[in-house]
Amino acid sequence: MRLSDGGAGQARVPRVRVSRRTGIALGAAFLLGASGAWAQADEARAKKIAGGSCFLCHGAQGESTSEIFPRLAGQHAEYIAKQLTAFKNGQRKSTAMVEMVAKLTPDEMLALGKYYEKMSIPREEPKDPQLAAVGRYIFYNGNKFSGVPACVSCHGANAEGAANLPRLATQFSGYIHTQLKSFNKRERTNDNAVMHTVVEKMTELEMAAVAEYVSSK
Repeated sequence: MRLSDGGAGQARVPRVRVSRRTGIALGAAFLLGASGAWAQADEARAKKIAGGSCFLCHGAQGESTSEIFPRLAGQHAEYIAKQLTAFKNGQRKSTAMVEMVAKLTPDEMLALGKYYEKMSIPREEPKDPQLAAVGRYIFYNGNKFSGVPACVSCHGANAEGAANLPRLATQFSGYIHTQLKSFNKRERTNDNAVMHTVVEKMTELEMAAVAEYVSSK
């Protein structure tokens, strides 16, 4: 520490030297603090949005109120944001959702995704074990006779997906079945085009079976 030379009658002010390492540490601490504050603000905003409208269909804890609506609890934040964006720009059609997302910003969409991603839903046993057994085989092995590839190659061994692929585990079987049929009929075109070539080879039984199996994962 050096003392600056003050003029007559002036107090001598200490001059503190801060090392480069200390400066970096202080800067990092500031950024982390700011980041934490922003994260809390985003979560508060997401909670307010979810409590204002989303819960009516998707449930207070993302558990959903009906198989018509997807469970959001545990779904990947990026994937949720991607779907909200698709609803807003018209790539994915839904008369109900288009009104819900009209005023959402990209930051709010991601905040909602992170809000629901933290939630979880208990695993449930399949309602139809025999159907689920057929689905298990298709999920891990595909159908070499018709050319249906194994679902596991993209959605993972536990059907948990990834940032750009949906988590299927614990999702309603009825909802998954409906989406598979939408891909088959080209009614849903906003996601991976690979799904069209996969599902067009699946029978109704295979779609229902896979949906039943992954919902119990």
